[in-house]
Amino acid sequence: MIGRGLSRADGRGTGGPHPRRGQGRGRGQGRGRWRPTAALLAAAGVAHLARPVGFDAIVPRSLPGRPRTWTLASGLAELALAAGLAVPATRRAAGGAAAVFLLAVWPANVKMALDSPPGSRRRALALARLPLQLPLVRAAWRAGR
Repeated sequence: MIGRGLSRADGRGTGGPHPRRGQGRGRGQGRGRWRPTAALLAAAGVAHLARPVGFDAIVPRSLPGRPRTWTLASGLAELALAAGLAVPATRRAAGGAAAVFLLAVWPANVKMALDSPPGSRRRALALARLPLQLPLVRAAWRAGR
């Protein structure tokens, strides 16, 4: 049944239009690998727009302009990246862009950890979040593959 894309002698799918369940389509698109990343970006985007005050505080002061501008721009960027992951035609580019974006905002996460009061729950959570950024970057990259 090689012509239908269902099986091959070596047990792998042919990548045809109907791969067997669990085999995907070769670029992470068949298994919905993009969905958790898109959901996370969308939730973060909504949070940036709905409650910007907390995000304003972690914008590095070395950036030009007002913190609110950066907060709103990053929220809109997160929503755009989530939408890009949801559309198959833009998923590859959006996955790469999301990975770069998550690396670019990492300094704000470092600032949040350093600015939090020593011994506070907020600081503990912010410090725990720092190494988690790398798996998020990887997930974003893989979402577009």
